[in-house]
Amino acid sequence: MKNILDKQRKFFNSGKTLDIKYRIYYLKKLQEAILKKEKDILNALNKDLGKSETEAYMCEVGLSLSEISYFLKNLKTLSKEKTVPTSLANFPARSFIKFVPRGNTLIISPWNYPFLLSIEPLIDAIAAGNTVILKPSAYSPSTSNLVKELIESVFDEEYVKVVTGGREENKSLLSLDFDFIFFTGSQNVGKEVLRQSAEKLIPSVLELGGKSPCIVDKTADIKLSAKRIVFGKFLNCGQTCVAPDYIYCDKEIKNELISEIKSEIKKQYGLDPLKNNNYGKIINEKHFNRLLNLIDKDKVITGGRINREQLRIEPTVMNNISWEDNVMKEEIFGPILPILEYENLNYAIEEINKNAHPLALYIFSKDKNNIKKVTEFCRYGGGCINDVVVHLATSDMPFGGFRQSGMGSYHGKFGFETFSHQKSMLDRKLWIDLPIRYQPYNNICTKLIRMFLK
Repeated sequence: MKNILDKQRKFFNSGKTLDIKYRIYYLKKLQEAILKKEKDILNALNKDLGKSETEAYMCEVGLSLSEISYFLKNLKTLSKEKTVPTSLANFPARSFIKFVPRGNTLIISPWNYPFLLSIEPLIDAIAAGNTVILKPSAYSPSTSNLVKELIESVFDEEYVKVVTGGREENKSLLSLDFDFIFFTGSQNVGKEVLRQSAEKLIPSVLELGGKSPCIVDKTADIKLSAKRIVFGKFLNCGQTCVAPDYIYCDKEIKNELISEIKSEIKKQYGLDPLKNNNYGKIINEKHFNRLLNLIDKDKVITGGRINREQLRIEPTVMNNISWEDNVMKEEIFGPILPILEYENLNYAIEEINKNAHPLALYIFSKDKNNIKKVTEFCRYGGGCINDVVVHLATSDMPFGGFRQSGMGSYHGKFGFETFSHQKSMLDRKLWIDLPIRYQPYNNICTKLIRMFLK
């Protein structure tokens, strides 16, 4: 791995990736390769996570292609020097920001969206002019191997290299001296990545997770709210970092909301979701067993059945939940939806803010004051008003966490900036040189300096 990084360092120092045309050429090659292997990608995602063709394209392949399209349209503009105002004290001069690549980067991706969360940060890194070593998850072997094959068909290893494997490979990679690390995954592993990067003062972005609340107040459109919550919660069998982790709803509408959620689960997944080919599966037995331990059978009001052989758990809803229940003590990351109730929204906000800051927050409401209060007072990465999950499906907004749910952001322009260093530059002109900054100082110099720097 050190030899690969040394090759990439030498390649980066050649200056080839500084050429915008060079980056665009390889983004087009990557786009062509994805389109060519689309069917294989969809099949791999089905093997690893049971994803249907529609879901796999909508949530992984399509979003990756959308990110490439964004840069093919905007990269030349994004890469231009950005002129900014020059202070009077620096007259005459031109001040500007110059975007330059960070250099040799490491991207570590997770298993829940193994194609999208490998390829999308890779696209941002390439657009910004970096080399990349990409480490996909060992938990999604079919997709990880396909990503490796795909990348090798497009890039030489001195430019982009995929390293497969598990913890030992992660450990070896984190021991190397990269210029930048981009990690998506769990908080526990994120802490180790940050610990390792801090030892070498390597700047890092962490995209983590958390218990993302979904608030439903008594003014909400209950039927539509239930429809959208069921979609976002049970997408990818609940294994989505921005899935609504739990519902926090007004006591007055809880029973109505529960009734509509039950109805929507039947509409979207059928009477027997375990036999629905469009419903995914849990990634492995370890996570399957972890999720079973979070289900309190006495509090299940719908779902709860399992198929151990297929690693499937029905969309499961639990009622009469408190903060002391096991299901509220960790991020669920599966098809279990606990419902808590509140009588006062201010109290609900206080309870949410007592806990670790989540990656996402959702509020369903028609009350503008309630919406304003929740979105201003709660601390979280990003979210939606009257919807869930879909805020991440755009290249025009930054996606990232807040403290325990991550640091840094990406997507589109923001991904380009994340994988770039912004050099502050001042081009001083030669035709005049004001003497006031030079010694010996006198009262006139002092007065002029005070005037210029006010």
